[in-house]
Amino acid sequence: MNQLDALKALTTVVADTGNFRQLAQYAPRDATTNPTLILKAVQQPDYRPLLDETVAAHRGAPLAGIVDEVLVRFGLEILKVVPGRVSTEVDARLSFDTAATVARARHLIGLYEKAGIGRERVLIKIASTWEGIQAARALEREGIHCNLTLLFAFCQAVACGEAGVTLISPFVGRIYDWHKKAAGAAWDDAAMAGVNDPGVQSVARIWRYFKHYDIATEVMGASFRNVGQILALAGCDLLTISPELLAALQASDAPVPRQLDAAEAKAATIHAVSHAEPAFRWSLNEDAMATEKLAEGIRAFAADAIKLDRLIEEAKA
Repeated sequence: MNQLDALKALTTVVADTGNFRQLAQYAPRDATTNPTLILKAVQQPDYRPLLDETVAAHRGAPLAGIVDEVLVRFGLEILKVVPGRVSTEVDARLSFDTAATVARARHLIGLYEKAGIGRERVLIKIASTWEGIQAARALEREGIHCNLTLLFAFCQAVACGEAGVTLISPFVGRIYDWHKKAAGAAWDDAAMAGVNDPGVQSVARIWRYFKHYDIATEVMGASFRNVGQILALAGCDLLTISPELLAALQASDAPVPRQLDAAEAKAATIHAVSHAEPAFRWSLNEDAMATEKLAEGIRAFAADAIKLDRLIEEAKA
């Protein structure tokens, strides 16, 4: 058994890509996308026709509406390949606007439902700002399931659990990147690998907390830099993995031991916390890594959303 198959026995494997033609060979259950991945895909010759066809079919619509049509078109193609769910992201420029995020999410779900896809097969990705979490709270009450992304701090995870969010995506690699940069020459790659990786430790802490307190929100580790980070989270609810790392797992037959155990988490001594808005904002502010990476992530996704807007405007011309 290769490592990918062994991992699937412990964890639900999700593909992190907009390149749906790569998916079948790895047989993931779900798939995730983001503005960067979609932008990358539509600039490839194999996928550019999808953008051009979608723009041509909705040429008179507002730009934001055409963008959503493009995102959903990719989602529909992905759902032809995966048996489970696709995550489609709300524009990062709405990350601090609860009402606008709710409206955009409803529009995306409406497009999927118009195409015959039930809302149980779609996760709406929203940045884990306080406003985004409150938007997700409202959407979940309507049966619109959410994936809260750009999650770096424990307080973000706790607030998502309290809001009844379906799934969260804590970022392993970006946490690792921050700590490595902060340590500079003192960083020891070998000593900080595997279960000692700060990104791995962040996800493991969240997962154990949720299991200890029977919080239904699913934990999906994301943003991996190497196979070691993935294997150190074997047993997590879900892991979303790039095609490059899926291929590396598939090429190895080394053992994949379970690292996260629900019974151990249940038996552990873990103190409960709660985060109303003031406590949430203070806890996030006190976490320099999370504050910086959240802001950086929103800016990066917004920049790619602007680039996608420009491609669509060019295609309309």
